[in-house]
Amino acid sequence: MIDIAKINKYDRIKLIVGASSQNYDGWIQTQREDLDLLKRLDWEGSFGERKIHNILAEHVWEHLSYDEAIESAKILYDFLDNNGLIRIAVPDGNFRNEWYQNTIQVGGPGPKDHPAAGHKIVYTYKTIAMPFTQAGFKVDLLEYCDENGVFHFKEWDEKKGFIYRSKRFDHRNKGKELGFVSLIIDVKKN
Repeated sequence: MIDIAKINKYDRIKLIVGASSQNYDGWIQTQREDLDLLKRLDWEGSFGERKIHNILAEHVWEHLSYDEAIESAKILYDFLDNNGLIRIAVPDGNFRNEWYQNTIQVGGPGPKDHPAAGHKIVYTYKTIAMPFTQAGFKVDLLEYCDENGVFHFKEWDEKKGFIYRSKRFDHRNKGKELGFVSLIIDVKKN
């Protein structure tokens, strides 16, 4: 559990789940041992009646099974403010790059003894929305590749959730061709 007692009760809570080394001013970093996406009691103990305004999860959801993704979406629905936003980035199953696809496949990457080891699912723009719409959310696609490998991009405000592994920010995308992409979505309550 995390301690939000130090946060002014009038401040909007901005939370990074599975933060790893991500550290952004005004955002609370969490790891699985602090706040597990699948343990409602962690969320209740950390936030009580307080609602979260922004949640950021960069390359986290692929470590959950489909059923776990639905369960976590239901939990987040209850703790997200009505005007809140969840920004999620996952590897894109439609990105046409052999090295990339070998890296993101189910089972890889990462050490086998890590609690979130291995990818359990590879999403496409058609499948990423499903766990969230089942939980009652509306999903907006920001960056993704379609079935033909064509990359689509909609302008998004990084202040609502910075995604490094994106078209604009990843250092591998500084040339003419995309070197690394993520499937990025915004999730909002209906």
